[in-house]
Amino acid sequence: MENTDTNLDAAQTTAATSENDKTMAILSYITIIGLVVAFVMNNDKKQEFASYHIRQSVGLCLTGLSLGIIGMVPILGWIINILGIFVLLYMWVMSLMNALNGKERPAPILGKKYEIWFAGIQE
Repeated sequence: MENTDTNLDAAQTTAATSENDKTMAILSYITIIGLVVAFVMNNDKKQEFASYHIRQSVGLCLTGLSLGIIGMVPILGWIINILGIFVLLYMWVMSLMNALNGKERPAPILGKKYEIWFAGIQE
């Protein structure tokens, strides 16, 4: 009887850990405050799934910041900014869906670059 209880506790702990990872990954995509909270929460445990999505989210945030800077240039910058925002929105939705589904896939278009550029974050 004890072995069964021990096995159930281990399975529940594994499920809770994966749910915790998933929660941090999702939280990292919800505003910059969520990204900071997920980063701090994951700083102690360094869970790989959450770290991966935190790196992807950092990349998306910096891409958005870059688009904002480009948007300051009149006319051509505005056009690039508007088109870039739609592309960034698509990348964000796909990344959020990957986190919701528990998949460790890169964001479309720039996700592979984010893996290389931000490899040092939360290793």
